[in-house]
Amino acid sequence: MTNRFEEIYRRHVNSVFRFALHTVGRREIAEEITSDAFLALLRNMDGIDEAQLPGWLITVARNRARDYWRRRVTEEKYLEAVKDSPSVESNASLRWLFETPQLKPVHRVCLVLRYVEGLSRAEIGEVLGISDVQVKGHLQYALQLVRKAVAGAGQR
Repeated sequence: MTNRFEEIYRRHVNSVFRFALHTVGRREIAEEITSDAFLALLRNMDGIDEAQLPGWLITVARNRARDYWRRRVTEEKYLEAVKDSPSVESNASLRWLFETPQLKPVHRVCLVLRYVEGLSRAEIGEVLGISDVQVKGHLQYALQLVRKAVAGAGQR
């Protein structure tokens, strides 16, 4: 099975990646989508007829791209709402959150909703339409990025 998967991967990876890149316009997201498509293939290898490829892979990539755009729209909507909220507006020290390029919109939203607005992880997940585990991961990663940014600013 491994040799079969490797052969399919080599044959279709470039077309799946090009499709994902064209769909989302960001290389790192396209790489994630491509990886997701091939992980889905690996998990479902026994149930997929090779005649369905690359259409099956492109469909998986298209669905992941749709998920990305849905999340992005939701994140940006809440980011704007959070950015203009009185609790953030009145706290000038939070403005740097919105000027730190390492933080993605989802990181900013999660940080503000958790530490400024006081929402639980479950509440944040409900607002953003993501799982509690995803919220936890976004918060942990965001805090790592914040620590690095603060440490880097302190060295200047």
